[in-house]
Amino acid sequence: MGGAVSAGEDNDELIDNLKEAQYIRTELVEQAFRAIDRADYYLEEFKDNAYKDLAWKHGNIHLSAPCIYSEVMEALDLQPGLSFLNLGSGTGYLSSMVGLILGPFGVNHGVELHSDVIEYAKQKLDFFIKTSDSFDKFEFCEPSFVTGNCLEISPDCTQYDRVYCGAGVQKEHEDYMKNLLKVGGILVMPLEEKLTKITRTGPSAWETKKILAVSFAPLVQPNHADSGKSRLVHLPPVAVRSLQDLARIAIRGTIKKIIHQETMSKNGNGLKNPPKFKRRRVRHRRMETIVFLDKEVFASRISNPSDDNNNSEDIDDERREEEETKPCELKPDPPVNFLREKVLSLPLPDPLKYYLLYYREK
Repeated sequence: MGGAVSAGEDNDELIDNLKEAQYIRTELVEQAFRAIDRADYYLEEFKDNAYKDLAWKHGNIHLSAPCIYSEVMEALDLQPGLSFLNLGSGTGYLSSMVGLILGPFGVNHGVELHSDVIEYAKQKLDFFIKTSDSFDKFEFCEPSFVTGNCLEISPDCTQYDRVYCGAGVQKEHEDYMKNLLKVGGILVMPLEEKLTKITRTGPSAWETKKILAVSFAPLVQPNHADSGKSRLVHLPPVAVRSLQDLARIAIRGTIKKIIHQETMSKNGNGLKNPPKFKRRRVRHRRMETIVFLDKEVFASRISNPSDDNNNSEDIDDERREEEETKPCELKPDPPVNFLREKVLSLPLPDPLKYYLLYYREK
């Protein structure tokens, strides 16, 4: 699946392509996609393909194409504080992007069939929290993953504001999926070869919208051959934040506001000079004529008196443009993590500083 947009050289270029093709349409979704590098969720030997708009699968590990994830994120209409359930959570890539939007008071749960994929997802989540500077730009709703078949969720589980299923849903399971939603909630899933958005408008009222044609592997049916009994999946309880966590969230939020105010005062209205882009060069090409005579082919060039002059002018123009754009082509300095710098400069004991930074490595 995928291939709807051109391959990018890095994560930002991939996102630029998705924006240009209108798969990413809102600022919140764009920020989440830019914050998490898709290549970080690939095995090292496959990272060359990370910025192609293609699905990737290796053993039980699977990532959908970026254009699919974009449509899913947009269709979910995510907002801070909502509860989210990811059925077939896989590598945790989508759950982590969702967590950046939900914020610290949201709920972010995932159900995954394969225990080895759960371990992989936990490793990737830990890597993101400990090493990514993007983490400090957000207040994160950390995903919690449980192992099990998403068709065997305990009937006494709580309902969610947003639900996504990453496998093809058979028609007979449509009502089961709908019942996982709160009234006003949104369910996005592949149903009958179409990525489908279902909004619960009342206790027994629904609005359905087909988004685009897709091809997903179908949901794995529960297998009770061994014990003859269903293995119910119990989702994590919705826990209340500790006072210590609430204090950390409040302090980090206050420091971010101070940094933002300082930046605004330095830059006036906060707008920076727009980046300079290289002008596309228009090259004048010589006209060529191919003459067919019986079975012989003769190629001749139509000479234009102005060709030579144009050619030399083009070279001069290119040289001038290169000289003008050289300063802009220099690699920018690595971004500064202002939140980290601010926390480390506070007159606090080191253990408290590290707590405020989530014990992140650098």
